[in-house]
Amino acid sequence: MTTADRQIERRWEQLHTWGPYGLLGVGVVLAVASAGRTDRSAEWYTAWNLVGAAVALQLWWHATRSRRADRGRVPSRAGTVYYIVRWAMAFALTWIDPFFAFYAATGYMDADELLPGRWRRLGLFASAVTVAGAQAGGLPLHNGVRWTLFAGLLVANSGLQMAIAHITEQEVQRGRERVETIAELQRTNTALHQALDENAALHAQLLVQAREAGVADERRRLAAEIHDTLAQGLTGIIAQLQVVANTPDRDLARVHVDRAVDLARHSLGEARRSVHNLAPVALESDGLPEALEKTVTEWAERTAVRAGLTVTGPVEQLHDEIAATLLRIAQEALSNASRHAAPTRVGVTLSFLGDEVILDIRDDGRGFDPDAVRRGGRTRAGGFGLGGMRARAERVAGTLTVESAPGRGTALSAHVPLIRHE
Repeated sequence: MTTADRQIERRWEQLHTWGPYGLLGVGVVLAVASAGRTDRSAEWYTAWNLVGAAVALQLWWHATRSRRADRGRVPSRAGTVYYIVRWAMAFALTWIDPFFAFYAATGYMDADELLPGRWRRLGLFASAVTVAGAQAGGLPLHNGVRWTLFAGLLVANSGLQMAIAHITEQEVQRGRERVETIAELQRTNTALHQALDENAALHAQLLVQAREAGVADERRRLAAEIHDTLAQGLTGIIAQLQVVANTPDRDLARVHVDRAVDLARHSLGEARRSVHNLAPVALESDGLPEALEKTVTEWAERTAVRAGLTVTGPVEQLHDEIAATLLRIAQEALSNASRHAAPTRVGVTLSFLGDEVILDIRDDGRGFDPDAVRRGGRTRAGGFGLGGMRARAERVAGTLTVESAPGRGTALSAHVPLIRHE
């Protein structure tokens, strides 16, 4: 409840407490003033006694209401008795003098607080009877004209009060509904915070699992790469040295030694490349486009193959995991192309499309049969790298598609969600 609401509540409380005293006082003053002189008749003795009784009734109810303040505005048996006795006194006073109808009007103020359910309408109607009688010239009514006037005034008074009571009840109902809605929103907000906390914990868990999966995937990739490069190179070196050891021809031995040295140098280069690819150091100081540009340029210089990078769309700073995944896929695709495809030209395209990033790598090499790779065979063209690239893309909720045919080149496309850098 706001400060303004509390102030309004306090003023209503003051009106319900002191209003009956004030209206009773107004009725007494106007009744005495209209009499012109002090009337000693029995009616006035009765009126003064009723005024005293009304004051005593108000004092009693004031004390009773104060004791029940902690229960709020809830109708009670004591409140119903108070309302009925007060109405009877007001009716009797108004019968003596119409100006006491001011006191009878107090029944309009607190019927919703004192009377339960359908009794509320009856209480308002009873108060309207007293007020309409005073407005018609005072009770009792002596002729048909005054009865007609009384009937019209009664309809007007009771209809107005009933309408006000109905509107008040609707407002109270809407207030209750608002309170219930606010409480429900608070419960929903609490549940939402709990869900967000659980989501954050789940997100952290998924990141841990993704890192673990990345480590396992990297181990498999390194195992395949060592098998395809270092192990094969060492096998070739051993074969060349065995020929040298078994031939007496020095010239032939020199040829095989030179071949062994070339194989050793190539294997050393492959080892350095593998170590370099353990972590995307190119991304430490550059964004993905710059890192890809360097990777493509260095690859082209090393293999003497024409290669270029094209970037389309508004460039975004990508999440580290997304950028690293695309860079790894590009490195692996270029490595496969140099080892297996023998291309003369390679084109790399990085496209930013709002909600996703696409990496396309196309070459004009010898190509291969993708169906053979999907059936589980390790082909000369596919190596172990294709499955590793696909696993990398899927780990970040992406996809990898390959189009190729023997003698017709290869087109590789990786689609991953565009997740911005945190």
